[in-house]
Amino acid sequence: MQYQWDFGFLLQYKGLIWTGVLYTIGFTVGTALSGLALGCFIAFARLSGLRVVHALVIGFTEIFRCTPVLVQLVWCYYALPMLTGIELSAGAAAFVTLTLYGGSFFGEIIRGGIISVDLGQWDAGRALGMRRHQLMARIILPQAFRRMVPPLMNQTVLQLKNTSLLSVLAVPDLLYQGQLITSSSYRPLETYTMIAVIYFILLFPLTRFAHRLEARSGH
Repeated sequence: MQYQWDFGFLLQYKGLIWTGVLYTIGFTVGTALSGLALGCFIAFARLSGLRVVHALVIGFTEIFRCTPVLVQLVWCYYALPMLTGIELSAGAAAFVTLTLYGGSFFGEIIRGGIISVDLGQWDAGRALGMRRHQLMARIILPQAFRRMVPPLMNQTVLQLKNTSLLSVLAVPDLLYQGQLITSSSYRPLETYTMIAVIYFILLFPLTRFAHRLEARSGH
């Protein structure tokens, strides 16, 4: 029996769909910015030369880089309150987890961009009598930033994709709203096709922008 596609029923759920889109975009932007701030701290901590700080930051980074985001979300929401006594809402647990996860990757990207600058640039700045912060601000970071931007954009794209995992905590993102629509309409094919199209619409411009930045940095 041939399946009869019908997308018209989705119009009655446009409120849920828009709510999901806004939550998805909001979590992407929020966790990307907070993760970037955390990543800057991680990068400079690793470059500080302090052994204890260096070891702690490496440990933190590897924990979040080497474990699945889904496991981190569930652990932060269910296990962390049991260990610390601090109760987190689903939204707060999701925000904290994605920030820490993104920060671990952003930190490595920033650190990699800084250390990729030729050592001669560092020597030239020191020869001019610049202090470390002056050297970093005037010479190193401007050069490193051009190399950082494409991978930072790619990581932001991954942050958006990772928001689809928030549904396990009942955060009303796009995928969670899709689950609600499916349970109400019993039409999962149209619902998840619509969700896939929306993700594509959100992600495609970002991926193309990231590719352009990579091409420019290659020149």
